[in-house]
Amino acid sequence: MQRWLQGALLWVAAAGAALAHSGDATGFAAVTVHDAEVTYRLTPTAQPAPDTDLGKALADKISITADGTPCRLTAATGLDLRFACAAPPSELMIRDDLADVVGNTHHVVGMASWSGGSLSFDLAASQREARLPLGAPAAPQGAGDFFLLGVEHIVTGYDHLLFVLALVLCGGSLPSLLKIITAFTIAHSLTLGAAALELLTLPSALVEAVIALSIAYVAFENLMPRYALSRRWLVSFLFGLVHGFGFSSVLRDIGLPKGGELLALLNFNLGVEAGQIAAVLLVLPLLLWLRQSAWQQAVVRTISLVVLAAGLALFAGRVLAGG
Repeated sequence: MQRWLQGALLWVAAAGAALAHSGDATGFAAVTVHDAEVTYRLTPTAQPAPDTDLGKALADKISITADGTPCRLTAATGLDLRFACAAPPSELMIRDDLADVVGNTHHVVGMASWSGGSLSFDLAASQREARLPLGAPAAPQGAGDFFLLGVEHIVTGYDHLLFVLALVLCGGSLPSLLKIITAFTIAHSLTLGAAALELLTLPSALVEAVIALSIAYVAFENLMPRYALSRRWLVSFLFGLVHGFGFSSVLRDIGLPKGGELLALLNFNLGVEAGQIAAVLLVLPLLLWLRQSAWQQAVVRTISLVVLAAGLALFAGRVLAGG
């Protein structure tokens, strides 16, 4: 049982450290193919080192080949690149050597779209090339890829995981936990769908700041567990609405596959739920043990203070970055 406790505390500390460094992933890439022209747009999810010119690095380290023939870089504006290929491609190869500049934690999740559909891809320090058969039907194949994208988004989304941990940390009965998780699921599903389909949008800086504040607020409530549990489902629902906008950011950045928008959105949401359930199941043995332990109050208080500090640090960082 002590190993479970030590593991949970180490997990929170590691997550807090990752938050302070804005995560490891470099960002999301949107690739669009129109006739013989290819555009590549990067949306960063982590701040590069102060002396790193990410725009220049992108132009130097991203290359595209169409059917075995290199495409020519014709324009580089900020983090947008434009390539001219010899002919409309049937297969595209994207080469990413950004790890040479930003380090081995470099990781990009991308979506390539063309008139016939779309495909998702990953690029990293250990996987620098992505080959995309543009003639392959993308829907429902492309839409199905969004399940794994949703799982990856929640697993690497330290802020969302910390929020879920803070939500369930006080424990309570199983029906109470189910009510909390169900409220969060319903809420973020509503705003995820609305934002991904561009029916409702909020400024990303505001959304990210409120998500950080939600972590701190729920952790603070955990210091008063009786008060927290009496209305935790409502807090879960209200903040879940904001987290849904955060989940939708990846879909807005890489785009939904043409002709398979709803299926892709459903798969992405199911992937998010699968990752979320896995995270809850991971800490469930600890929660069940704590309910029978005399250490429950001390452990909940300690972890909540760590999460509170991480949430406040993240909130301050995002407010300063947005300002």
